Amino acid sequence: MFLILFIITCPLFIPAQEIPVSSEQQLENQTDADQSETEDDNWLQDLEHFRKTPVNLNTAGAEELRQLRIITDLQITNLIAYRNLFGRFISIYELQAIPSWDIATIKKILPFITVSAAIPLAEEIRKRFRGGEHSLLLRVSQVVEKSKGFDKTNSGTRYLGSPQRILFRYRYVYKNLLQFGVLGDKDAGEQFLKGAQNKGFDFYSFHLFIRKTGIIQSFALGDFTVNMGQGLIQWQSLAFKKSVDVMGIKRQSAVLRPYNSAGEFYFHRGAGITIRKRNFESTVFASLRKLSANFVADTVNNEDFISSFLNSGYHRTNSEAADRNNLTQTSFGAALAYKAARWHAGINGVYYHFSLPVQKRDEPYNLYAISGKNWYNLSADYSYTYKNLHFFGEAATDKNFNYAFINGLLVSVDARADVSLLHRHISPAYQAVYGNAFTENTYPSNERGFYAGITIRPAIGWRIDAYGDVFKFPWLKYLVDAPGHSTDFLTQLTYTPNKQTEIYTRFRSEAKQGNQPDNTTTTNYLVFLPRQNWRTQVSYKVSTSFTLRTRAELLWYDKNGPNRENGFLLFTDVLFKPMQKPLSGGIRLQYFETDGYNSRIYAYENDVLYSYSIPAFFDKGFRYYLNLNYDITGKISCWLRWAQTIYRDKSSVGSGLDEIPGNSRTELRLQARFIF
Repeated sequence: MFLILFIITCPLFIPAQEIPVSSEQQLENQTDADQSETEDDNWLQDLEHFRKTPVNLNTAGAEELRQLRIITDLQITNLIAYRNLFGRFISIYELQAIPSWDIATIKKILPFITVSAAIPLAEEIRKRFRGGEHSLLLRVSQVVEKSKGFDKTNSGTRYLGSPQRILFRYRYVYKNLLQFGVLGDKDAGEQFLKGAQNKGFDFYSFHLFIRKTGIIQSFALGDFTVNMGQGLIQWQSLAFKKSVDVMGIKRQSAVLRPYNSAGEFYFHRGAGITIRKRNFESTVFASLRKLSANFVADTVNNEDFISSFLNSGYHRTNSEAADRNNLTQTSFGAALAYKAARWHAGINGVYYHFSLPVQKRDEPYNLYAISGKNWYNLSADYSYTYKNLHFFGEAATDKNFNYAFINGLLVSVDARADVSLLHRHISPAYQAVYGNAFTENTYPSNERGFYAGITIRPAIGWRIDAYGDVFKFPWLKYLVDAPGHSTDFLTQLTYTPNKQTEIYTRFRSEAKQGNQPDNTTTTNYLVFLPRQNWRTQVSYKVSTSFTLRTRAELLWYDKNGPNRENGFLLFTDVLFKPMQKPLSGGIRLQYFETDGYNSRIYAYENDVLYSYSIPAFFDKGFRYYLNLNYDITGKISCWLRWAQTIYRDKSSVGSGLDEIPGNSRTELRLQARFIF
């Protein structure tokens, strides 16, 4: 017992912006799958907010606990049932008595929770507009070297604006009950106060969000996200897919969430409200906003249309600026749910109207793509907890009555073992504008598969996580000119012998089908393109101020085939945060060597507050970065990040307008935050 308490209360050193190792891996896998980094930093903002204002376990409901994205619905249900049975928590040590709560989970959640007496609601309401925190954040980033797009001697296409990326964000937050703010963002190459951006920043965002006011559970005005069911019809917030966190297969979030990130696509702009009376909860929302899209003028049929949505947010060249905000999207939606102590059932619906018809390129893989001026989706979702079993799922249909199903199960088999199962059956023709479910594909469409995961804790300090996923695609995909099937397996062993040390080693093997690269025959044909990688990482807390972390990773692509490539990456981090000192930071030294892009390796990098980087490393080279944070006062903080990649045997870096002469690429980022 005393050993367990010692492990819980002495977690590994985690600086203020550090996130759990499993979350780093989730973000790496997400970036690898999408081949792009998300700009949704709301989760990082939530975590930083909960560090300062921890969630009170004696008053928090299921929705507030889900915001942490650290614990599963099975763990949340068991916590609330324990609280209802035994009364309010006296100490955090009680968490180890809750079924399905293990030591690793408790260590991850400790920085964000507290146990204290409840504050009367009337007093909370009076404090909302005067007891919160105002903050102003300013961030400037730039690639130091001049790329082709900024070369004024270039007579061809050039970027219209300056190379700096600028972001400002003002936000007011009172606990988890009220927040409002405004954000402005200019990407590198975009104009500022002239041309297409003559109103200043290229992108502005405003939000007002209120929680827990009488029967009103949440009220959103301005920009917000909508998350329904298991993501088959709508999920706009950040959501993870396969990772070492094998129990994190369920989508869990309130339907409405505030939005104040720099991404310019995955959100609604309008108003929404969630009302709860007894066990019934209903949400309605309406949105009217502009989208950037590829515009096509059909001179033959005299009918203009949109060939694709542009979600990058870039408006740097004349052609990108011409596509800026040229499509109006009107959206409506509603969700009705009945929520009991251990189960819930709901129905959901979303409707979209576009000012111009959508017509994708005439390619075989686009046969079932969204088309026309209107689209809608309907679904029913459920969850049910029985003892140590948690069932969940969603069934959905679209405008053309194509279907999609997801069903899952979380099982706490034993105090030392947990199991997760998930089955999905999604029609090749099923489509959703903002769908984001637990699937192999980026969007829920054209997929059938079965996933199984297990976590075993054989002894104190030891943990084994493993999953297997078998899936197939009944119809064609981009660069996959025939129906195909694939497998994905992962095993990770984690060893935490004491409070100073954590070691994990993992092996992942994927075997996906795709077109044979460099095919010269008349017809494309599919081949298996297997990829395996082996990673080992060691973290060691040298003292109360310093932590060392080292990772080595090997990757084999098409190991025994004609397309084979190999990859290797090695880095060492030094993290420092002296107690009661204003200066903290970290440094990384890294070497990588791969045979090409197919053997690229992703690595999570710490960054300034509310930011992170996950570059794809390929070819041969070195990389280092330095992060510094200095708290001038308790209200004013500054951050500096300097990162540079130096390639071997290259005369230029990048391609297209981002091509840089020379063999290095350097990034500089400055940030300041003022609290008042």
